[in-house]
Amino acid sequence: MIHINKVRDLTGVTVRTLRYYDEIGLLKPASKTEGGHRLYTNEEIKKLQQVQFLKKVGFTLDEIKNMLASPDWDWSKSLKRQLSYVINEQENLKKTERALREMIHGIAIEGDDEWIAIHKIMRLSNNNKENQKSFRESIFKGKDKELLEKVPSMTSESSEALEWIALLGQLKRYLNNGPEASNVQNIIRRMDEKRLEEFDGEDEFLDKLWRIRMSSEQSEKLGLYPIDEDVLKFMEQAYAIYLKKGIALRE
Repeated sequence: MIHINKVRDLTGVTVRTLRYYDEIGLLKPASKTEGGHRLYTNEEIKKLQQVQFLKKVGFTLDEIKNMLASPDWDWSKSLKRQLSYVINEQENLKKTERALREMIHGIAIEGDDEWIAIHKIMRLSNNNKENQKSFRESIFKGKDKELLEKVPSMTSESSEALEWIALLGQLKRYLNNGPEASNVQNIIRRMDEKRLEEFDGEDEFLDKLWRIRMSSEQSEKLGLYPIDEDVLKFMEQAYAIYLKKGIALRE
């Protein structure tokens, strides 16, 4: 016979938990001392290990009680059902992770306007994903579809995406400086470098994407993070100045 305190030491299960298992009929002790302390045999220890393992893979105590009490329990069916539940929960957690990343990156773009970023993400999340997919497939086909996958995403943790997000946030904070300001032009220069790194020679694709980006309605249909119109126009003006300076230098 093994005293309840010794069972606690052997298994790491607290005395309080062992008492609760007894109360709900999940794990009864083999006997008790004259003082009322619970005593267990190796058989109960083995059952306790089974309980702990089944808890670890996500079964509830009620489910475990039924599983261990029924000699003809359909283990295969239960395990498959539990696996399906876990896969579904993983997908839900992935969705939550993506939403959190979008909010964090949205705040990085909007600066101190946290609620603006959150409301934009909320609006995007309410859009029908199937409609977004249909719109995307109607506009981008073949090679363009592959190129679209390379466009930085608000849900990404890649260094490329994070740099684009940081550059957009910096650009928005320099709106009052004017598109010709040196700090603005430095941001545009880095954006152009990144464009060449990923999309050199793909001007037709980029022009198509920019036309969509300049339309708030089409941007939303495509599932793009809403960038304020004044920021987009400012970026366009700054890029025109950057190109003009580049042409002047070459001449």
